[in-house]
Amino acid sequence: MDRIIQYLESSKNILLASHVHPDGDAIGSLLALGLSLSKLGKFTTLYNESSVDSYHFLPYIKRIVDHWDESVNYDTAIILDCGNMERTGEAASKIARIPVVINIDHHLTNTGFGDLKIVDSSASSSSEIVYRLIKKMGIPIDKAVATAIYTGIFTDTGSFRFSNTNQAAFGICEELVSIGVVPHQIAYHIYGTHSLGHLKLLNLSLDSLEISQNGLLSMMIVTSDMFDKTGSDSNDSGELINFAKSINGIKVAVLIQELQNTGENSKSSSQFHISLRSNGGVDVADIASSFGGGGHFAAAGFDVESTLTDLKDYFYKLAKSL
Repeated sequence: MDRIIQYLESSKNILLASHVHPDGDAIGSLLALGLSLSKLGKFTTLYNESSVDSYHFLPYIKRIVDHWDESVNYDTAIILDCGNMERTGEAASKIARIPVVINIDHHLTNTGFGDLKIVDSSASSSSEIVYRLIKKMGIPIDKAVATAIYTGIFTDTGSFRFSNTNQAAFGICEELVSIGVVPHQIAYHIYGTHSLGHLKLLNLSLDSLEISQNGLLSMMIVTSDMFDKTGSDSNDSGELINFAKSINGIKVAVLIQELQNTGENSKSSSQFHISLRSNGGVDVADIASSFGGGGHFAAAGFDVESTLTDLKDYFYKLAKSL
């Protein structure tokens, strides 16, 4: 961490990026570190390829852009909450050309990319690591930064329900509340309100629910047609997998989400994002990494081009080995 701090103190133009289909930790760590470095007079660009509308309540959320001025000579790129560079999306190759790449992450499957890195799989979240970095740099944490960090920890621990919830998470959050974070307001924004599109999508996705013959794997499917029919988008699908996971006896839950149909009919291949959750007895990160994805032991994901039939066949075969 000391080497990273020394380098950041001398950096001038910094691009910060987090992974596509961002969750609260990807957004929280990106905002918190970006805002903090701006206080040091650094020129910072906060980048995420995907929509961040789900986190509209966060202060300065509009600082996050889906493109950047390529005429700026960035001397540093900070990649947050990504197991590999490709998780930043289509801009990965351009980001990799920035002179120094710093990798900050907590995923067990992190590939160790970058010139400098802080990768700590024992951390509850990337936001926890960012908190430590900000504190060590001596940058004051205001309410906006505190809210971003709290949101990252709160969401990545599943509102403190997941096994990655640790003592540090509670200690950090206690401090953030003393700065001005209001926990019930963040919980309300994340879990207490839903768009009409989300509720319609939930209805259709529950109809798609399938259980393997041995009762150990559950599967839900969200197609691009379902998004169109309900007027929803990928921002509305984030928590759907928890319904599949909550079924008694399930060891692995799968959410197959179609991102883009690349063929002319249903038999042609499409782009899919696969979310995986386990009951803690199956390493779904290992499954995801075999497809170029990653994550944690009990929560992981990957993108793939395939057909829906082939994907379902794969997971039903997987269920037999559980």
